[in-house]
Amino acid sequence: MKYMVQMTVNPPKDMDPQEWQEILRREKEYGQAFMKNGKFQHIWRIVGEFANVSIFDVESNDELHTILAGFPLFPYMDMNVTALAKHPSALN
Repeated sequence: MKYMVQMTVNPPKDMDPQEWQEILRREKEYGQAFMKNGKFQHIWRIVGEFANVSIFDVESNDELHTILAGFPLFPYMDMNVTALAKHPSALN
């Protein structure tokens, strides 16, 4: 099942900068593990925002929720999830 997930990050204003950098480091490592196994297929930055649009390919809603909730930035993000279906005009 494919999903488009728009994630907008809301950094806390009162967090220690070193702690924030550590969260960002763990976020990248966590996300890249799912990129390597094919579950996290694409990511694009939204220009001018601390936000992205990502494509996930997972077995179920529950699996997607588990992956998303595991992101270290999860407590600081707003997310919109959209289920996707193959378009009949698609070539692949």
